[in-house]
Amino acid sequence: MTLNKLNEDFYLQSCLKAAKSLIGKVLVRKRGSKLYSGVIIETEAYLGDKDPASHSFKGRTRRNEHMFGRGGTAYVYFTYGNHYCVNAVIGKPGVAHAVLIRAVEPVTGIKSMKKNRGIDNIYELCSGPGKLTQAMEINGELNGASLLGNEIYITIPEVLRNHKIIKTKRIGITKNADVLYRFIDSESPFVSRVNYRRILIAQQEKNSKSNYRK
Repeated sequence: MTLNKLNEDFYLQSCLKAAKSLIGKVLVRKRGSKLYSGVIIETEAYLGDKDPASHSFKGRTRRNEHMFGRGGTAYVYFTYGNHYCVNAVIGKPGVAHAVLIRAVEPVTGIKSMKKNRGIDNIYELCSGPGKLTQAMEINGELNGASLLGNEIYITIPEVLRNHKIIKTKRIGITKNADVLYRFIDSESPFVSRVNYRRILIAQQEKNSKSNYRK
């Protein structure tokens, strides 16, 4: 998996382009003898001082300091008192843009993921930012880690798949809530809001019937 690891140039592009481009890439976490991986199927972009929903909107703090690092840094934070979220820092030092990895499709280490999560349903293992960090043993120790290193990184998959990517509003925020900064593989059952996929399928079926009548 390390052969196709994303290089530093990837993380120096614009945040929105990176958020879209990360769909279909593979998040890898190595911890001791354990290896976890999953195809990224949902992301959200946060654009620093241009985005009131971003942790870095009001400037540097002790909590968000790694957002101000160079693109290719992991920004891992603890939220709601019970789970971690993992982000890829994007851009040059000081820009403080980041892409939240919201959901992945489990590939490697699934047995351990199920044990870590205490569930057996594969579709629920990593279908949310807190779920995937628990499943893949991603915690605050990785805050500030290089995504160019070997503990946590992102690769291009060996077999490329087509992903129908769409943009939507981000989830669980109240500031700058109307921008379309969330990117998802709209045909994946592993997204964090599975009901959205059901609605999409129902709409597609409705459109197909309508076209047939014409």
